[in-house]
Amino acid sequence: MNTGGQQGNNDRMSWWRKARFGMFIHWGLYAVPAGVWQGRHIEGIGEWIMNWARIPVAEYERFARQFNPVQYNAAEWVQLAKDAGMKYLVITAKHHDGFAMFNSPSSDYDITDATPYGRDPMVDLVAECRKAGIVPCFYYSQTLDWHDPDGAGNTWDYPDEDAKDFEAYLERKVIPQLTELLTQYGPIGLIWFDCPGKISREQSQRLRDLVISLQPDCLVSGRIGNDIGDYGSLRDNEHPEGPIQGFWETPCTLNDTWGYKTYDENWKSEDDLINLLVNCASKGVNYLLNVGPTAEGVIPEPSIERLRKVGTWLQHNGEAIYGSEASPYPFDFEWGKMTQRENVLYLHVTKRQCVSVRLTGLRNQVRSARILGPGQTPVECTERHDAESDRHCIELTLPAEASDRYVTVVALELDGHPDVSPSA
Repeated sequence: MNTGGQQGNNDRMSWWRKARFGMFIHWGLYAVPAGVWQGRHIEGIGEWIMNWARIPVAEYERFARQFNPVQYNAAEWVQLAKDAGMKYLVITAKHHDGFAMFNSPSSDYDITDATPYGRDPMVDLVAECRKAGIVPCFYYSQTLDWHDPDGAGNTWDYPDEDAKDFEAYLERKVIPQLTELLTQYGPIGLIWFDCPGKISREQSQRLRDLVISLQPDCLVSGRIGNDIGDYGSLRDNEHPEGPIQGFWETPCTLNDTWGYKTYDENWKSEDDLINLLVNCASKGVNYLLNVGPTAEGVIPEPSIERLRKVGTWLQHNGEAIYGSEASPYPFDFEWGKMTQRENVLYLHVTKRQCVSVRLTGLRNQVRSARILGPGQTPVECTERHDAESDRHCIELTLPAEASDRYVTVVALELDGHPDVSPSA
């Protein structure tokens, strides 16, 4: 597993570390079949339908002729990300099916040349991101490419693996398209690579060098392979259970798929989403949450409803998430989780109907305790110290009327940077 971004430095990483919460968008030709092929529901994630159903290249290409997202509205998508409290946006410029969702002069297998839509959606999306103060980023599948005879992964059209020339594929397709993505749209926050597979260290390094040469401030995700990314990527929908060193991000779904499927209604609740966000922040991990728009360019309403509720919670509690660091404690608590920023500890009380919070091992004096949100309600705080055992204990009494429906956050302002006993 990637070591968490040994290539990164704090100057280039600062915006990303402060952001904590981003939007992932999986959008492509796979939204046309939407999980159905030849009348059958195809199991697995929607954007992999070409692979799961072994759809021949010639037949999959026909989806491009049906792809016409006339309801696509970049301003609405970006506004949703902003309403949700997200600070960066990563969209699939090319997924494993090999289709470019942007104007790619080096290929005619792209949205401007192969679809009736005939326009580049990335132009408006990047522009709207900049207006809204959201960092635009691109996903690019550098190794898997089921459309190209030299790309990895397609064993039904191109079964002779020995005949594939992956180096030629990089030179012919990957390098030109990465160059396009990094020169056509202005400053880009990061390139989100994926599924490195058997890519060599030299090849991964060449792609990283290309990105940095074109945009020195552009970050490179850990899935470029060979531990040379700026930050590490946990597995899909993986949530850290304990302390984690370095810079990390976890990509997550709202239901069970990334690309749109008509029949996937297994939506996570807003309560689950907020708790997952809190858990990530408490471990110092960024949370990249996905939406899968339809082929018409519409983000499903259940996604919109849930993201807006997360955003409402963040309006009151974002202080405890954005720019926060992982908990100074090496464990979670019976009542919930913790983040920190400078001389403030944020106690995320996830246990419902919790009226009392106990915290041991904190050597600092508490200057104030308040519940985040309207009114900044003060919290009664009792501090005890057993001199003989040098044991510190804080007890907080939460007013029931100020509790949040999802996660109640108590801000403890301390007399200095948190000083936690190793035996807490």
